[in-house]
Amino acid sequence: MNIDEEASYPGAVVLRRLLRYSQLYWPYFLLGLVGFALNAAAENGAVQVIKFITDALSSHDAAARVWIPLLVIALVFVRGLGSFVGNYYISWVARNIVYRLRLEMFNKLLTLPSSYYHLNSSARIASKILYDVEQVTSAATDAVISLAREGFTTVAYLSLLFWYNWRLSLLIILIGPLIGKVVQLASQRFRRLSHRIQASMGDINHISNETIQGYNVVKSFGGEAYERQRFERASNEYLRQTMKMVVTSSINTPVVQLIIAVAMSFIVWLALGPGLTGFHSAGEFIAYFTAAGLLAKPVRALTDVNQKVQRGIAASQSVFALIDLPEEEDSGELEPVTVKGDLAFSHVSFAYHTDEWVLQDISFTVKAGQTVAIVGRSGAGKSTLVNLLPRFYVAAEGQILLDAVPVEAYRLHALRRYIATVSQKVMLFNDTVHGNIAYGDYANCSREQVEAACTAAYAHDFIMALPQGYDTPIGQDGVQLSGGQRQRLAIARAILKNSPILILDEATSALDNESEFYIQRALEGIMRERTTLVIAHRLSTIENADLILVMDQGRLIEQGTHAQLLALGGMYAQLHSRNFADMEEGAG
Repeated sequence: MNIDEEASYPGAVVLRRLLRYSQLYWPYFLLGLVGFALNAAAENGAVQVIKFITDALSSHDAAARVWIPLLVIALVFVRGLGSFVGNYYISWVARNIVYRLRLEMFNKLLTLPSSYYHLNSSARIASKILYDVEQVTSAATDAVISLAREGFTTVAYLSLLFWYNWRLSLLIILIGPLIGKVVQLASQRFRRLSHRIQASMGDINHISNETIQGYNVVKSFGGEAYERQRFERASNEYLRQTMKMVVTSSINTPVVQLIIAVAMSFIVWLALGPGLTGFHSAGEFIAYFTAAGLLAKPVRALTDVNQKVQRGIAASQSVFALIDLPEEEDSGELEPVTVKGDLAFSHVSFAYHTDEWVLQDISFTVKAGQTVAIVGRSGAGKSTLVNLLPRFYVAAEGQILLDAVPVEAYRLHALRRYIATVSQKVMLFNDTVHGNIAYGDYANCSREQVEAACTAAYAHDFIMALPQGYDTPIGQDGVQLSGGQRQRLAIARAILKNSPILILDEATSALDNESEFYIQRALEGIMRERTTLVIAHRLSTIENADLILVMDQGRLIEQGTHAQLLALGGMYAQLHSRNFADMEEGAG
């Protein structure tokens, strides 16, 4: 599924789902709420102190001189304790929720089918797991803390107001629906803008990632101005959307404050009227309007937090859309210790998109230990064909058999354990040489096994020349190595895996002539014991194959041995003749 086409969820559904995560930590969440309740009670107590002081001054109460200062100290202590407990435990719960979400997202990425990565750029995917989750962090931490703290404070002040004078306080309640309507309209706009901000941030990541990875192409072809314009447009769109968010937030808060101010002014007018106060003392009167004035602060904070909540909801929609994506289908149950390597493709067809066939009606058989070479023009579907075997893609029609068993019957992990792949695009990790070769399930292989694999791949000598030998860090994607060295490490990794099936997708394309000579000798040794599928443009490298498949526009148009295909005089003969002429010209 394309990121731009992901399912969306109603805000209420998202909030309920986030709350279900919080239930896992409900004791800590409850402690946080208790902390903020203490904080609100202390805030309320401070207003009561004003009443006590006013009444004490009126009545000349000498005892108040002792107990009121002690009460102030106690209230400040309780307020500080409540604030700490509330902030700590709500933050602890929120951060753990985000921690679980990030783990779930990453685990989901490890189980998604290859088609998801085919349809979405790596930068956009990374933006979801980095930027979107951080927006959830904001909603789950800052917003929840503000909601809890200011919510309890608002309730505390309203309770005090009703205690002192419920008739006047009803007017405050009557403006609630009006404030709610303003907040609702702002919420809808916040959420729309949040989705646009996420999309523009994905564009920024995508463009910057492409430019960083392809800096050589950018500089070689004078693409600096073009990339600068692309990045500026994406950044400008992000700026526009964030400023719209600021404008909405800046208008929303003053409008709410104005509504409260109008209501409070009317209450003051009524309270100052003859016979309408309903207060028993001057202290109550002053305390009432102090609490009413202080009420504006938590209400304003609650309207301000709406922006963070809506951004968090929008980000959560994106996060849950990824978490809910269907995983790779893995309904197989077979996990044999090993397989022989007999292969059969029977009328196999495949399409990335409906009715856009990449492969059509492919049929051939391979016996265990044989070498199959796949040739054809660029875009003929050669790489797609070999990617169907480890089920990186699933055939739309037909059947693929391994040892006379459909590949769907094997567990994915087991199936892929039987297949080692070396492709033209080598993927190395920001780790040591040893860590890149003894990777994943093979991390516990001994140093002797790793060195033997590297020796077989003719990589041992250059590795030992590195500053720390096999313990040398090679940087992200092996940037400290040459193309030929990187390719030989990938081949060593495949040799260490020791699988009965070997796929070589342009495995020698990045090697110089001398390195290729040694690598060919190494590959010839391990290919004799394995079923091997070889994709190569240099036809001289596959002339000794047991079977040669000639593909064109997704169809298998010829198959046979080198001699048989030359005698046929078809496309293979043309490709061979052209390739031979190129070699002669290069030699001349």
